[in-house]
Amino acid sequence: MNTSYDSIQKTYRSHVRHKALWIGVLLIGLVLLSAYAMTMGAYALSARELLAAVIGQADEASKVVLVNIRLPRIVAALICGWGLSLAGLVIQSLLKNPLGSPSTLGISQGAAFGASLSIVVFGSRVFSVTAFAFGGAIGATVIILVLARLKRLSPEAIILAGVALASLFASATILLQYLATETELAMVVFWTFGDVARSNWREIFLLTTVVILATGVLYLLRWDLNVMATGESTAQGLGVDVQKIRILGMVLASTVAALATAFHGVIAFVGLIAPHIARRTVGDNHGLLLPFSAVVGAALLLAADTIGRVLIGSGALPVGVITSFLGAPMFLYLLMRGYK
Repeated sequence: MNTSYDSIQKTYRSHVRHKALWIGVLLIGLVLLSAYAMTMGAYALSARELLAAVIGQADEASKVVLVNIRLPRIVAALICGWGLSLAGLVIQSLLKNPLGSPSTLGISQGAAFGASLSIVVFGSRVFSVTAFAFGGAIGATVIILVLARLKRLSPEAIILAGVALASLFASATILLQYLATETELAMVVFWTFGDVARSNWREIFLLTTVVILATGVLYLLRWDLNVMATGESTAQGLGVDVQKIRILGMVLASTVAALATAFHGVIAFVGLIAPHIARRTVGDNHGLLLPFSAVVGAALLLAADTIGRVLIGSGALPVGVITSFLGAPMFLYLLMRGYK
C-alpha cells in the first residue's frame, strides 16, 4: 500500500515539474519580450543603448525615455494583464463557465459607465474619473452577487444576468455620450479605449499590491478550487464551504478587475483568453493554473501593447483595440464550441 502511494506521489511530482517547466520557459520569453518592448517606439533604442541604460551609462535622453515613459508602460501592461487574467480564471472556475470574464459579467461596462458619468456630470478630474470607474465596476459586482444570493441563481444564470447588466450599463453610457458636449464626448471615447500608458507609479503600485494579495489568497485556496471543479456536492462532502469560497473569490476577482479597468480603461478579452490558454497547457490543477494564467495574461497584454507601438511608432494605437482584434475570434470560437 505504501509502495503504491509512493509511486503515485512520485508520478504526480514528476507531472508538476514537467508542467512547471512551461512556466519557466514563458517567464524567460516574458523577460525577452520586455527587453524588446523597451527598445521599440518613436525614439528607437538599440540593444547596446538599452544595456548602457541598465548599467547607468546611457545618455540623458535615453534615461528619460526608459525610466519615465517605457518602464511604467511595460510594468503596467504586465500587472494589468496578470490581474485581468487572474480575474477571468477565478470567474470561470467558480461559475464553471468558459465564457466567464470581467466583460461578460458587466464589470468592465460598469467601470465605463462610472467614468462617463464623472466626465459628463461631475467633471473630468483624473481622481474623480478613476474613483467613479472603480465604483461602477464594484457596483456591477454587488448587483450580481446580490442577485445570485437572493435568487440562488445557477452559474449559467449568473452569466446571463451579467450580460444583461452589461447591456444596461452600455446603454446608459451611450445616453451620457448623447448628452455630452464635443469635448466631453471625446474624453469619454478616449477613456473607453484601454491604454496601459495612462497610469502613474502610484496607481501601478496600488494595483500591484492588490493583485499580489489576491493571488496569494487564491493560491492558498487552490485545493478548494480543485475540489469545487468536481461539483458542489462533492466539495461540500469534503468540508469545503462552497458559498464562502465563491463569494470571496468573486470579490477578489472583481476588485482586481475594477482597479485594472479604473486605471487603464476597458481592455477586453485578456481575462477570457489567457485562462483558456493556461488550461490547455497545464491542465485544471489550480496550483499550476494560477501562476501560469498570470504569466500568460501578462505576456498577452505586453505583446498587444508592443504590437500597437510597432504598428504606430508614436504608441497612439490603444492596447484595447489590439486585444479586441485578437480576442473576438477566440470568443466566437468558444461560443460555437459550446453550442456544439
